[in-house]
Amino acid sequence: MATRSPLTRRALLGAAGLAGVAGTAAAWPRLTGADIPGRGDDALTVLILGTAQDAAGRQQIADAFTEEHPDIPVRIQSVQATDWGDFFAKILTMVASGTQPDVVYTATEGAQLFAERLALPLDDYLLRDADAVRDYFEDVHPSLIEAFMYKGSLYQLPLDFNAANMYLNLDVLERNGLEMPGEDWNRDDFTELLRGMQGDATPYYWTNRLFGGIVPWLYVNDTSFLTEERAQGGEQLWSTFYPGEERSGGYLWTGSNATHERVHESVEYLRTLVQDGLAVRPEEGGGNTLVGLFASGRIGSTPAGGYWVQGLAEGGMTAEQYDVQFFPRWRTQRHQFGAAGYAVMKTTEKADQAWEWIKFTASKQAMQLAFPTPSTTPTRRSMVTDSLYTGVGPEHWSRFYDTLDRFPTSGPIPAPPQQAAVETALIRNISTALSGGAGGVARALAALDRDLRAVFTEEDA
Repeated sequence: MATRSPLTRRALLGAAGLAGVAGTAAAWPRLTGADIPGRGDDALTVLILGTAQDAAGRQQIADAFTEEHPDIPVRIQSVQATDWGDFFAKILTMVASGTQPDVVYTATEGAQLFAERLALPLDDYLLRDADAVRDYFEDVHPSLIEAFMYKGSLYQLPLDFNAANMYLNLDVLERNGLEMPGEDWNRDDFTELLRGMQGDATPYYWTNRLFGGIVPWLYVNDTSFLTEERAQGGEQLWSTFYPGEERSGGYLWTGSNATHERVHESVEYLRTLVQDGLAVRPEEGGGNTLVGLFASGRIGSTPAGGYWVQGLAEGGMTAEQYDVQFFPRWRTQRHQFGAAGYAVMKTTEKADQAWEWIKFTASKQAMQLAFPTPSTTPTRRSMVTDSLYTGVGPEHWSRFYDTLDRFPTSGPIPAPPQQAAVETALIRNISTALSGGAGGVARALAALDRDLRAVFTEEDA
């Protein structure tokens, strides 16, 4: 059975330091035991990113869990944060202060940070209770499981995910006499489509971040700004739950690949789109303004996942006004995706109870309570059905899950344990690359390379 392994002071300080490199840790208020109401009693404390309203929404899952496990009271506690990076830094602060939770819902961006420093591996529990969780694995694509493997062990059961597909505004296409592209479209087709929208709407809107920023363009160009490797291990898990599936012990991002010619080619392509008025500079506005702009017909295309469907419906957009397509092909059509699931903290004294929570929340009953609307894509294939999207989702909603089947090389957001510093370096230097002429791309990527090398060198020291 998995055993608790207390965090060393060096590991805690190192993890907190990564958030500090991002330039934001000092601005976050220190969290204490007072931030977890009732901390100190026997309740299993589960932290999520969100508001008190989000925590209330999860309460029905906790109530259902308590019906099956009356001896394990559960407290859902939300932590408000600007993004996942902000959330992770607040968790690190709580751990450092000794008031950490038992379980944390975390996304791909923090999966390896948690696996390296904060979370317990689930392998022993999974193998012990294989029959109880087998239906979960039979219903979940192996690519999503591999994304939460780290150095041969599995640390989370992914519950929801989103691939970076391309949303297209059908109103904008119709106004300009354009047609919805086919599944086999390529980068040149995409560029021509943008030219057909020019002067009527913003052809391409994107954000400067790890998900939906430059990374999808790097992936379809068969490259990444980090060196990507695969770890060994995990054979027993794979043979138990996916017999015949040849998979690794997880992704490893071990250094900079920022000066590779294909990285330059990808960034230069986006710089040209911005220069030619076919794409907005990614720092011009953020994701919060995007739904309204897209729904009002002022944006023609943007990368996003299934999480956007519910937001568009609430923004007044009908299912007939937009559709979703696979990301356009370049050298490949490899897609980027992100996922999320619960992690058990190393410092918990309730590891067995925490496992019961994770096992329950991965059940179809609990996942149907968690995802009643298409505000994300459930990892259980059997839940991604017409009944979830009827009257709300686009015509080709099936592409959200089909992405994993059609493009088996698709991979997770490149997020090593140093994710905070890595993403900060990427955002800063991509912004610089887009602000100048063609020669500025090479200089910005050289600077990104230096920044990334410094991050990985500091980690190895």
